[in-house]
Amino acid sequence: RPKAVVANFFGTSNLMMLAIRLMSKYDEETSPKTAAIPENFSIETMSQPHLQHQDALQDAESLRIENSRLRSDLSDLLALRASEVETREKIERVQIALEAGAIVGTWNWHPANDIFIFDEGFAYVFGLSPMLAHVGHPIDEVLVNLHPEDRPGLDAAIAEAVGRGGAYVHHYRIKRSDNKYYWVEAHGRVDYDANGIPVSFPGIVIDINDRRGLEAERNRAITELRESEARIREMNDTLEHRISIALEERAKVEVALRQSQKMEAVGQLTGGLAHDFNNLLTGISGSLEMIKSNIQQGRYQSIERYSDAAQGAAKRAAALTHRLLAFSRQQTLEPKPTNVNRLALDMQDLIQRTVGPSIQVEVVGASGLWTAFVDVSQLENALLNLCINARDAMPDGGKIMIETSNKFLDESASVLHHIDKGQYLSLCVTDSGIGMSPEVIARAFEPFFTTKPLGEGTGLGLSMIYGFAQQSGGQVRIYSEVGHGSTVCIYLPRHQGLVDEATLDQIPVPMPRSEQHEIVLIVDDEPTIRMLLSDVLEQLGYVAIEAGDSEEGLKILQKDSRIDLLITDVGLPGGMNGRQMADAARVSRPDLKVLFITGYAENSILSNGHLGTGMAVLTKPFALETIAQRIRSMIEGK
Repeated sequence: RPKAVVANFFGTSNLMMLAIRLMSKYDEETSPKTAAIPENFSIETMSQPHLQHQDALQDAESLRIENSRLRSDLSDLLALRASEVETREKIERVQIALEAGAIVGTWNWHPANDIFIFDEGFAYVFGLSPMLAHVGHPIDEVLVNLHPEDRPGLDAAIAEAVGRGGAYVHHYRIKRSDNKYYWVEAHGRVDYDANGIPVSFPGIVIDINDRRGLEAERNRAITELRESEARIREMNDTLEHRISIALEERAKVEVALRQSQKMEAVGQLTGGLAHDFNNLLTGISGSLEMIKSNIQQGRYQSIERYSDAAQGAAKRAAALTHRLLAFSRQQTLEPKPTNVNRLALDMQDLIQRTVGPSIQVEVVGASGLWTAFVDVSQLENALLNLCINARDAMPDGGKIMIETSNKFLDESASVLHHIDKGQYLSLCVTDSGIGMSPEVIARAFEPFFTTKPLGEGTGLGLSMIYGFAQQSGGQVRIYSEVGHGSTVCIYLPRHQGLVDEATLDQIPVPMPRSEQHEIVLIVDDEPTIRMLLSDVLEQLGYVAIEAGDSEEGLKILQKDSRIDLLITDVGLPGGMNGRQMADAARVSRPDLKVLFITGYAENSILSNGHLGTGMAVLTKPFALETIAQRIRSMIEGK
């Protein structure tokens, strides 16, 4: 029958041969994880002549069913083969890890019956006999060599893993046959059955003793580093404290040093300047005594000569104090556009008489010299001092050359001269004297530094010139070599304005008088100054009111009486200075005009030199003609 034919054809041997051929084809062409039986796979028989009867259709149906069953069996076989390949790969990976030493043992624990099975590597690591491998043991017997301190943590970790299932990782120490403890890391997985009961707990053991040693070494290094950082912080704190104490001590020493230097300066001032001031005071007091004596005797013809002598001595004393204040940068300068060529030529005769006949003085002025904006008297004093220094450098005579020129200082020159780049005019004094060494040049501008014998110089000349040049926005530089003379140059910024040549003629003009009999309040704590100002003002037709301090002056200003001008000293007793008194008075008299008179202009008192509208300052000592002109111009609002 046909069924028998089919059965014979698809006997057991034929089925196995077919499976083997399919497996071979599978191995050659496909991956075990992706192989599948084709949907159109079927086993067909050859057409048989004797199957032409009625049962042919039934046999065909049986064949279709058999094909379907066979395809299912082959699919299961292929899946099994794929699973075997994957398992083999996993085993190979584990074996590679074992051979590399990463994994030192494996285990499988069955929690339900407490059967713990392990291999020889596990036995070695856990200090057990290799003979016990592959034989089930209770877990407590396996963990007999566990470090006592690690048992509570391990029990808790196992209980937690069994209770939840899934992955498990834990570190602990095991004692081996050498009686030493070694760190291991256990990795495992708890598997549940369909009823949620833990049935197996397989895992591996990794030797991490070296790693823990490195970690311990790292931790020790970190600890040492932190301790070192803490010590460094402590040392820093201690060092900062010591530095703070040292700085405080240094500040105290510097204060003491400055005080010592001040005392030394006072000593040098009394030794170097007392001689000059005594000469000047002798000339003033002697001239005044002669004037008084001649008046008593009725000899009026010589009074003018003695008064001129007294005025000349007073002016020289004023010039000396001006130079001192210029050095300390407290002198109020009165700059104006100045023709430096004409100033140098006008002073040539005075300089020649000062340096003496053994020295030739020559002035060479540059054509087209720019205008300077400077205090004329200070520049004259600076030029005279430079020429006196040049004379002292030529004890056997020589030549002094006074030269002017225009200079443009670029970036490199400005750095060399320590001055802003731009346009400057220079006033230079050159001598043919002994010259200066670099050490002397470096200290030349220091206060009280001098190479002259004791009593022949104060060491303030160049210092005062330096202060004047700095106040004028310029600089001073020395060029010299020992044995080849010296050149000292004053650099002054170029002024774009024009010089009023009329002011250079110094033509005396009569003091302006008051036609309206304006009222002027004079506030000064020096009675002599109040007396002189009051007498001059009254002679010129003004009404003068006097006050000796700021409190008395403010009371007068707060009254309703008319005041056309306030003349006040800056430094006053009475609780406030002159500027504060003037500001207080302007609360009720906003248009009050104020003229400050002072021995030196204190920047803090005069608001850093910024005067309000209707305010001006005049430096003591001053000529009576000068203050008369200033009073008139302020009252008239010029």
